[in-house]
Formats: sequence, structure tokens, C-alpha cells
Amino acid sequence: MPAQPANPGTNRREQLNRARVLRAAVDHADTHGIDSLSMRSLSAVLGVVPMALYKHVADKEDLLDGMVDEVIGEFVPAHPSDPAQWKSEIRSRVLSARHALTRHPWARRAIETRTIRTPAVLSHMETLTRNLLEAGLTPDLVHHAMHALGNRIWGFSPELFNAPAGASAPRRPRTSGAPDPEDYPALLTVSADAAARRPGSDSCDEEFEFLFALDMLLDAIERLHDGGWSSPGGHAQHQRPLTPRPR
Repeated sequence: MPAQPANPGTNRREQLNRARVLRAAVDHADTHGIDSLSMRSLSAVLGVVPMALYKHVADKEDLLDGMVDEVIGEFVPAHPSDPAQWKSEIRSRVLSARHALTRHPWARRAIETRTIRTPAVLSHMETLTRNLLEAGLTPDLVHHAMHALGNRIWGFSPELFNAPAGASAPRRPRTSGAPDPEDYPALLTVSADAAARRPGSDSCDEEFEFLFALDMLLDAIERLHDGGWSSPGGHAQHQRPLTPRPR
């Protein structure tokens, strides 16, 4: 029998495009960490020369922007909001962001270093802002509520002195003198109580702390909305911004 012609598609290399580059970059960072990601290492994973990547991403920063967009794409999709359920909808959206960052621990560092608001970034912010406005909150209160929520809308809390996940804390010589624990009785009291509540653990329950802060903020925003709060006009540095005006 004559030899059958080979299927022309069997040995064809998968076409390189932006979506494939970004997926490979996310997978690489998930497995090896963000510090190991470079245009050279990514090109090796994809089996192409480094210059081939530049047809699809402008540079390393554009690559990271696209990777962040890929993670945002895993957030729960926006849907028509129920104004009466605005707190639970925002909570659900924020927690979906947190779950996505749990799957991609490198993403926090990438988000914190972004300087360009891509359409995906703006779409997430738009969804939360629209939920608040449709619930009847004033643009004034929404503005300050978004500031208060801050990085929590991306699924992580701003923690004092803690390095982001995946980052190594730099070791530097101490020149300020060694602290004496007895000089900080309030900190010791709180630390001792926390240790007693979580025996065997040497760190805080980050998931609980995130939920505690998120729910506290949403409850406070709701109370301010119910009290008809508005921010003071002009220069407000020395005014009390959280005093609801009487009904």
C-alpha cells in the first residue's frame, strides 16, 4: 500500500500569541516564583527565541501587566447588582480576588508594583464602585469608601513591616540599637493574648484578619450611609471626617 501522507497539522508548533505567552508566564510564576521569570526563561519554556516574545509583549512590565489581567480574569464575573445586597456582593467580589491571589501568590507583588491601570484593572474597580452607587451611597462616600478598602479590593491587606508573599526580607545590619521587650508592655500584652488563643502558632491568622477588617469596613460604610454622612469641604486636615451629620 502506498504510504499515507502525514497529517499536516500533527507536527505543527502551536501558534505563539499574546494569550499563550501570558498563560505560560502565569504558570511559570506559579511554579517557580516571580523572581525566576524573565523574558529569556519564558522563551525557553515556550521553545522560542527571546525576540519572538516582543511581538506579543512590549517588555517585562507589559508582561506583568498582562499577567495581572489574567489573574483578574479569575475573579467572579460582574452581574446585575441587587442594591439591597450590596455588602454581600462586594464581599463576594473581594473574596474572589483573595482566592485568586491564593492560587497565584506572586500576584500581590505584581499588583503592588503596577503603574498602569489596564482595562481589566479599571473594570474591577468599576464593578465595586457601581455596586456602591447603585446601593444609594453618595459619590462622596463611595470615593472615601474605596480609599478605605484600598488594596483589599485586590484580595490582600496592607500589613505593617510584613514582606509580601513570595518576597524575601532583606537582611541588613542593625544600627538603631536592639529593642528591649520590657519597653513595649502594650505590644507584649496583645501578643501574649494572641498566642494564648492560638497555641502552637507563631503568626496571626491572616485569613481571619482579612475578613475581620473587610467586614468592619463594610459595616462602617453602611453606618455612615445610613447616617447621611458627607465629607467636609475645603481643607479638612484638622476636621473629624467620620462624624455622621444628624438626620
